[in-house]
Amino acid sequence: MTKIDFKKTLKHLYVPSAKDFALVEVPEMTFVKIDGQGAPGNEAYQHALSWLYPVSYGLKFFSKQTLDKDYVVPPLEGLWWANDMTAYTDDRRDEWHWTMMIMLPEWLDDAAFSASVEKASKKLGTPPGSLRRETFNEGLCAQILHIGPYSEEGPTIAKLHKEFLPQNGLTENGHHHEIYLGDPRKTAPEKLRTVLRHPVRRV
Repeated sequence: MTKIDFKKTLKHLYVPSAKDFALVEVPEMTFVKIDGQGAPGNEAYQHALSWLYPVSYGLKFFSKQTLDKDYVVPPLEGLWWANDMTAYTDDRRDEWHWTMMIMLPEWLDDAAFSASVEKASKKLGTPPGSLRRETFNEGLCAQILHIGPYSEEGPTIAKLHKEFLPQNGLTENGHHHEIYLGDPRKTAPEKLRTVLRHPVRRV
């Protein structure tokens, strides 16, 4: 049985250059998603991950055992925004909003998702209300690979919005998007790899 690794089959989406911003057309994809608010690492954030991973791995095992299709569970991703964007520049993390998500193969349907949630519920209790399987059509995006601590992403994000987008006739068209290729529990901060992405449209 072949095991699919989407980081390799969709390399242009998951392994961008760390030197320059690039434009990519992101196709419609399906995710397990959950919403929350506040600083990454807070109780709500940890609770979200405590559901995302069991449900995602449950779907992987279902796919392998029942459908004879195996794959590597894709990396954690996050959409980030705030009602007042100065909450980011001033580091008011309690005002941050987020959607954490893990991509699903297109062959796993709502029935498979519901079965995985039900299985996880036997250990975790009642699932969060925002836990869902949902398609996401991001479209045209600008992205770059950030290598280093999450806390040092600021200058790169600022360069994207203040230089790359205006210089190329582009403007923001959605929420800031991060894809976490490294595990902060196992990887030194200076070696963490994070895809920084933002959907854009032409002015």
